[in-house]
Amino acid sequence: MFKKILIANRGEIAVRIIRACREMGIQTVAVYSEADREALHTMLADEAICIGPAPSSESYLDMERILSAAVATGAQAIHPGFGFLSENARFAALCGKCNIAFIGPDAELIEKMGNKSEARRTMTEAGVPVVPGSKTPFYDAKEALEAAREIGFPVMIKASAGGGGKGMRLSEGEEDFLQNFKNAQLEAEKGFSDSAMYLERYVRNPRHIEFQILADSHGNVVHLGERDCSIQRRHQKLLEESPCSAISEELRERMGETAVRAAKAVGYVNAGTIEFLLDQDQNFYFMEMNTRIQVEHPVTEAVTDLDLIREQIRIAAGERLSFAQEDVVIRGHAIECRINAENPERKFMPCPGKITNVHLPGGRCVRVDTAVYSGYTVPAHYDSMLLKLIVRDKDRPSAIAKMRSALGELVIEGIDTNIDFQFEILGCRDYVEGNVSTDFIPAHFPQLAE
Repeated sequence: MFKKILIANRGEIAVRIIRACREMGIQTVAVYSEADREALHTMLADEAICIGPAPSSESYLDMERILSAAVATGAQAIHPGFGFLSENARFAALCGKCNIAFIGPDAELIEKMGNKSEARRTMTEAGVPVVPGSKTPFYDAKEALEAAREIGFPVMIKASAGGGGKGMRLSEGEEDFLQNFKNAQLEAEKGFSDSAMYLERYVRNPRHIEFQILADSHGNVVHLGERDCSIQRRHQKLLEESPCSAISEELRERMGETAVRAAKAVGYVNAGTIEFLLDQDQNFYFMEMNTRIQVEHPVTEAVTDLDLIREQIRIAAGERLSFAQEDVVIRGHAIECRINAENPERKFMPCPGKITNVHLPGGRCVRVDTAVYSGYTVPAHYDSMLLKLIVRDKDRPSAIAKMRSALGELVIEGIDTNIDFQFEILGCRDYVEGNVSTDFIPAHFPQLAE
């Protein structure tokens, strides 16, 4: 087992990893930018090293500085968390060259599954259902239009190297296709330095369902059930829950088996998710694979009583999974709300600044993953997420009631947040009755959809 791990991240996920390491008796190294000098993860880690100025490109995305910090402190492994370098194949490869374990899959697999066109082809060969779409990437808008006509409108235009909702546009017909393609391609070039695009037939009003996968280097692969991530704004998740209220035990078994088959088809190792679209007729289609821990992993931990970060570390150290598929039991229902420093009434404008007062909710089966505290200044340079509020109860209605109670107790003063907006979502009749899809926000909050 590793004796020292460097966390190549910041915020609540860095704190989450540090706590898991402490419980395992592993020393930790935090890295931080000049903007994060007073951040909580720098105080909790055994060591902390400044790796550059505030901009991510000069700190949390600077591979050389992060690897230098790992070598200088004698860290044997690097946990990338999510975002930043977590799905960067070059960084994973460089870790290997420096004899530092990368806590995640190997570079070749990250590259293969990170390219959405290649991932679709691989899944098709493995017998995993995919949304009808293009088989090769496109660089030219007119050539893509010809393919779109064959696929049939409406179509989703997606960046091959995309993620997080970037480089995506919905085209309802030929009249808006060329402009949407060009806009998506420009966004892809800016965000991923890759102009390759692909097309998928648009599935109307689907649910976004992801299955959590754990796989070790000894050939053992299990799934930990599903998460419903359908409540989104512009492809950015706002609220997640497990299990999905629309999935029967029979469908769960089929989707879970498909997710495991998909992971085995690529020789996957470590934690990851297989993402599906579930249509209104209960047909499911592979969408993409995320080769990292997810923001919403706590809801799976809540209903399985498993520590996913701990399992990640054990797998990266070469150990076998500590349980088999038949040992995985889903108990109760869990919900996670992402609390962001943003103002929903002003088009979700980010609201960095100093937090003057914080009161975090508590009680049975209430969890808060955060790195904020009273007096903390939220930097303007990074993602706006402040904390994740997670609750678990015996069933979905009880979990909804508990989350509303917890949100009502949560206080963050000094900056704007989306606490009230999350509370409003939980009060919508359609949400309470389980009538949700990825179009939930535009349908119920049209004034906030753009």
